[in-house]
Amino acid sequence: MAAVTEPAQQDAVQTRDKRRHHRVNLNLLGRFMLEDRKEFPCQTKDISPGSAALITPVEARMDERVVAYIDHIGRIEGKVVRVFSGGFAMSITATARKKDKLAAQLTWLANRHELSLPEDRRHDRVTSIVNAVSVGLPDGREFRARVIDISLSGAALALDVHPPLGSVLIVGKLRASVVRHFEGGIAVEFAALQTRESLRDNLS
Repeated sequence: MAAVTEPAQQDAVQTRDKRRHHRVNLNLLGRFMLEDRKEFPCQTKDISPGSAALITPVEARMDERVVAYIDHIGRIEGKVVRVFSGGFAMSITATARKKDKLAAQLTWLANRHELSLPEDRRHDRVTSIVNAVSVGLPDGREFRARVIDISLSGAALALDVHPPLGSVLIVGKLRASVVRHFEGGIAVEFAALQTRESLRDNLS
């Protein structure tokens, strides 16, 4: 069993992380829980493999434990390290391997957002997997949508309603957010990058 890291060593590790990983200004939707286990929505202000600043509707205490689920990133956890008006910053507790994976995810997300792409166009289209899918709205209504275009990271759907940009939908069994409106439909991004197999399982 590895020895417990002493506070001084932890500080040194955090300093190395800060030098190694830069914060990325990304606005990603998510949800989080504090120690009272109540769940609230949030949005990232910036994020790195070692920390994240969240815009939140509730206040948090310094050193309070946080568990958050961020779209495209997944689960992160840590403690509140800074409180500011409208939110707080949290450390991210993770193994070196997980932080490296997170760094790669952030690089991909940053490049995609800088190019204003609704999805990563390097991903092959997989329209043949499904032609129509159920779409659950935040208010509980459910619609059937025709799939215009679909990739591993998102889809364009023919839909009679236009939920607000940023709305979280359930597309088939997948969590997704509305990123664009167009005449006769919407474009959505999946909360996590998919595979052909997972699309087939969750949308068919």
